[in-house]
Amino acid sequence: MKIIIVGGDGFCGWPTSLHLSNLGHEILIIDNLSRRKIDVELEVDSLTPISPLSVRLDAWEEVSGKRIAFENCDVAHNYMRLLYLMEKFQPDVIVHFAEQRAAPYSMKSSWHKRYTVDNNINATNNILAAIVESELDVHLVHLGTMGVYGYGTAGMKIPEGYLPVKIETEDGREVRQEILYPANPGSIYHMTKTQDQLLFAFYNKNDGLKITDLHQGIVWGTQTEETKLDERLINRFDYDGDYGTVLNRFLMQVAVDYPMTVHGTGGQTRAFIHLQDTVKCIELAIASPPQRGERVRILNQMTETHRVRDLAKLIADKTGGKIENVNNPRKEDAENDLHVENARLLGLGLEPITLEEGLLEEVTDIARRYKDRCDVSRIPCVSYWTDGQRDAD
Repeated sequence: MKIIIVGGDGFCGWPTSLHLSNLGHEILIIDNLSRRKIDVELEVDSLTPISPLSVRLDAWEEVSGKRIAFENCDVAHNYMRLLYLMEKFQPDVIVHFAEQRAAPYSMKSSWHKRYTVDNNINATNNILAAIVESELDVHLVHLGTMGVYGYGTAGMKIPEGYLPVKIETEDGREVRQEILYPANPGSIYHMTKTQDQLLFAFYNKNDGLKITDLHQGIVWGTQTEETKLDERLINRFDYDGDYGTVLNRFLMQVAVDYPMTVHGTGGQTRAFIHLQDTVKCIELAIASPPQRGERVRILNQMTETHRVRDLAKLIADKTGGKIENVNNPRKEDAENDLHVENARLLGLGLEPITLEEGLLEEVTDIARRYKDRCDVSRIPCVSYWTDGQRDAD
């Protein structure tokens, strides 16, 4: 297949590009390199050394014999160039990663909120509009988030995107429908993902677009089979308070003898997935597209759930690391339960990598190997959801 990966230089986009290329697909990365520019803004680098994209692409061609093409384009603001690239490349599939992905970053200031909304929602709408205008028969695969469901306690297993509802009318009849699961975003970043859902539903209904929306849990891990082939191909490992996901942050903190920072009580339950499983899920979604006329296909892309404090204890028991509870910068429930349906991806053939089997390898091979690159002053989270939380810290 011919596949465009928008945002293919990022944390999930890069290993996905290599994985799909390794399977024999023809890949075009479209990216504006904004994540690299945010490193400069935040004055913090990935723990792992990230090569320039041209070096990455040359290294991949050297080790695999396969070439990945690249075009520098801001899809949120350069619609005509995006349309031109699509019409020229004629993709069968577009994989959409081109969104600012960090909840804390989206809440840093009013500028960061506006940037996240402008970038994420415009990028999604431009891609959808360009598919319609190009008249290409394209399957769009989008990386969404479990955060669209919110992090309260639902009291049931959260379904894959759609919720069956029963309504009793005034005349005693019973009406049954399936609706999008009610959105409950916990940050501006999550809010943009809920808007993505509505855009997908509209373009699917109005224009018949084929769309798969993968509501992903928190990604942990750094490497995939392809990124391990050469150090120039190594993937990002973010540990700072804005971009570091909770598990990778814990692994880094243990590696540099820094207490694992558990926000609040640590009673927040989160869904997790290993990076290798992320790229496998993209592969499975591409291999099983929705049919024309089928509604947006929504899959919960996660493999297990853990409370944050239990996760910290699991790592502490394996490594001897220390745990420290700190004020929670987020506005969220102190405790929540999270039960998630993920049968469809498992049914497509996903065989998950579990935390139990993968944690120590990640600590040894990545966090400790590159710990000298860590700037411990960047570990604390300094992005607050409200001014009151900032003043109280």
